[in-house]
Amino acid sequence: MVRAYVAVITGSGASEDAVGTVRDLTGVTEAHVVAGDFDVVAEIEGETVRDLQKIVTEGIHDIDSVGTTRTYVQLD
Repeated sequence: MVRAYVAVITGSGASEDAVGTVRDLTGVTEAHVVAGDFDVVAEIEGETVRDLQKIVTEGIHDIDSVGTTRTYVQLD
């Protein structure tokens, strides 16, 4: 199993709606609204790195209020 953390910047005031939608995506194990440079941080998992890529590109990026994302693949 491969895991990663995805940091998400949302539109103004859209964090709560975005995190709810992110949590409902297949492959997302956790998602939280956070304070700091990003608005939402999600933990995702899949069988391969390509699975993670699909979660981000075909799932998280498809959410209207989502802007920039950064993905950090877990190494341990």
